[in-house]
Amino acid sequence: KEAPSPSLGKDRADTVIIGGGCVGVSLAYHLAKAGMRDVVLLEKSELTAGSTWHAAGLTTYFHPGINLKKIHSYSIKLYEKLEELTGQAVGFHQPGSIRIASTPTRVDEFKYQMTRAGWHPTEQYLITPEKVQELFPLLNMDMVLAGLYNPGDGHIDPYSLTMALAAGARKYGAQLSYPVEVTNLNSRSDGTWEVETPLGIIKAKKIVNAAGFWAREIGKMIGLQHPLIPVHHQYVVTSTIPEVKALKTELPVIRDLEGSYYLRQERDGLLFGPYESEEKMKLQDSWVTNGVPPGFGKELFESDLDRIMEHIEAAMEMVPVLKNADIVNTIAGPITYSPDILPMVGPHQGVRNYWVAIGFGYGIIHAGGIGKYLSDWILEGEPPFDLLELDPNRYGKWTTTEYTAAKARESYGFNNIVGYPKEERFAGRPTERTSGLYDLLKSKCSMGFHAGWEQPHWFYKPGDETGYKPSFRRTNWFEPVGREYKQVMEKVGVIDLSPFGKFKVKGTDSVKLLDHLFANVVPKVGSTNISHMLTPRGKVYAELTVSQLYPGEFMLVTGSGSELHDLRWIEEEVRRGGYKVEIENMTDEMGVLGVAGPYARQILQKLTSEDLRDSSFNFLQCKHLKLSDIAVTAIRISYTGELGWELYHRKEDSVALYSAIMEAGQKEGIDNFGTYALNALRLEKGFRAWGAEMNCDTNPLEAGLGCFVKLNKPANFTGKQALKQIKEKGLKRRLVYLTVETDNVDPEGNESVWHNGKVIGNTTSGCFSYSAQQSLAFAYVPTELSKIGQKLEVELLGKNYPATIIQEPLVLTEPTRIRLQRKGESPKI
Repeated sequence: KEAPSPSLGKDRADTVIIGGGCVGVSLAYHLAKAGMRDVVLLEKSELTAGSTWHAAGLTTYFHPGINLKKIHSYSIKLYEKLEELTGQAVGFHQPGSIRIASTPTRVDEFKYQMTRAGWHPTEQYLITPEKVQELFPLLNMDMVLAGLYNPGDGHIDPYSLTMALAAGARKYGAQLSYPVEVTNLNSRSDGTWEVETPLGIIKAKKIVNAAGFWAREIGKMIGLQHPLIPVHHQYVVTSTIPEVKALKTELPVIRDLEGSYYLRQERDGLLFGPYESEEKMKLQDSWVTNGVPPGFGKELFESDLDRIMEHIEAAMEMVPVLKNADIVNTIAGPITYSPDILPMVGPHQGVRNYWVAIGFGYGIIHAGGIGKYLSDWILEGEPPFDLLELDPNRYGKWTTTEYTAAKARESYGFNNIVGYPKEERFAGRPTERTSGLYDLLKSKCSMGFHAGWEQPHWFYKPGDETGYKPSFRRTNWFEPVGREYKQVMEKVGVIDLSPFGKFKVKGTDSVKLLDHLFANVVPKVGSTNISHMLTPRGKVYAELTVSQLYPGEFMLVTGSGSELHDLRWIEEEVRRGGYKVEIENMTDEMGVLGVAGPYARQILQKLTSEDLRDSSFNFLQCKHLKLSDIAVTAIRISYTGELGWELYHRKEDSVALYSAIMEAGQKEGIDNFGTYALNALRLEKGFRAWGAEMNCDTNPLEAGLGCFVKLNKPANFTGKQALKQIKEKGLKRRLVYLTVETDNVDPEGNESVWHNGKVIGNTTSGCFSYSAQQSLAFAYVPTELSKIGQKLEVELLGKNYPATIIQEPLVLTEPTRIRLQRKGESPKI
């Protein structure tokens, strides 16, 4: 056991890490190893105190998140060689792990996950019941239909892991100080920090909150309410079981998903950890309201076996040798949960040089990979790959304590629930973040949840099977979405787009700022364009629509999930370049209605004296006008690709505006449509989606966004030099447009693409095309396989379906059709 070192040692640091659990120590190790001088880690009691020391230590390659697999993979590869790197034993066992399917739906889920594993280097197999029994001979095979097997999985001793990382961190020059409590944080005007402790103050260029269940207290010091809550997690350890002792090799870890528990060998016994239902599980919510008890470090909660009894019974049914085993130890300790179970990792919007690595429900498997990922980001100024799902800025002021508690309960209880595509979870909803139309529309549609907002996915008609009915195949929304698609293509539809992120930018340097931020040119006054913010390496950080409303005054619009993600990047650029601008986040005050379809102009014209004809109101123009006496900023743009406008207005005017438009469109047969139909419409038009076709893993040239990138503009925009080099070297892969011959299953994105018996790429998004009556998908494939007519295969639910690369788009946009008609050509719809 290490002797504590309660000294500051230095009064300046490049980075101060707060928290000495496995995540904080891993970050210290990676930063120091990468050459950062002056890395200081402060821990208030001792290393591993908090959630690390009592963790069950499971390690798995499996994760449904595409890039989180990379985090898991890096962690395991690091742990395999950590003893050799640091001279410290880590107690790493790799007997593999098996997820058990005991229902046909679960078998579908495994097939769904397998198609997402093909284009990743980690080993994962769908195995038969016979193979499951061979690997884990103690199972009751009556219940097993299939297994999802990861040979490299296992478990590690959390204490030894952390101490090995600590030894490595010290070896490379990091200073780990404990017990040293952080008592206050002061941000200075130059963006640096003063970290106050009982032993004095350290000045730091940046700080990282890795404080586990203390992370909320650290956040509060600077006015942030991190949405975190401690959960009571219990696991039990049995005495020696003769049948386990008799085995020649260690049993793989099993996860019985219907029983909602994990089970692994612990010496000659078994260790078993359940996840109780949301009604039974226990939150330590007093820590949220009253703070964590000051002395709490390596303490545990009182165990409660009654709460996990049904899981114990399920385990005895699945692993009968448990029936005769004695429980020798029950561990009940705090694990910190965020509302969606995923951690928050990265820089925080609204505070300079403040980073977080908090909310780890699975800190042991994440520690190695997150340490490396964050270290790369801190040192190089951009993330090494896209992990948007971990962005701390996915939460905002709408994330209340009540919401966090409700979601943590749900997430813990749903730990082993079937992971469907288009999954919705309903606890804690709605938040305060509802659009002006929510009360009017909520009973008429199936709502989806987007960054705190409720937004219609699809609308009900008499005879429809209503409600949320998840499936891996076409389900109750399939026909209604086709109806809404037809509505927009043939008549006119209205959609609530209020969740968009909306910013106003103005000031003497606004044009200069946007010219530097965006790869496209700055639009003229009264015009709108699609613009991309790129990272220094030329990856696509964000896509926004930019409108110059008045000279030097702009409105920037982004997707709901990227509001604070984009705002943080823009604010950082403003500070770095010293631009004289004001930025106002208008997201919550402003409603947005989309009106699209052949009759859109006809209906809106009834409500305004402004001339909406092509000659007066062109595609990609923006104007201030009044519709039925309601002030709107109207942009002639539509993600449907049809004739349409987006109407930006005060949120309190939403109902009046919507009602006036619906009333005016009665004769034309106006109706609602939702985001599922919008997705089908945009895919048919070949429109890319940020977060799917483009993100921090892709550059705009391979994504087919070259027309939005002006490499010849004078301004030296971020990423320009990198893109020039990428262009010179030539592209290794391209985004292609596929039709897929399926049955009753459609591509979603992230499926494996095959050619000649090998995985050669992946889809990014897909849907059923109601125009072509077959499936459509975007996919990345090697350039040599990217020609029109190329035959490929797309894997869906364990089967490879024939696919063909076609010329995009499948359906021409309305502006293109009009242009061709004027030239006397007959365009394809």
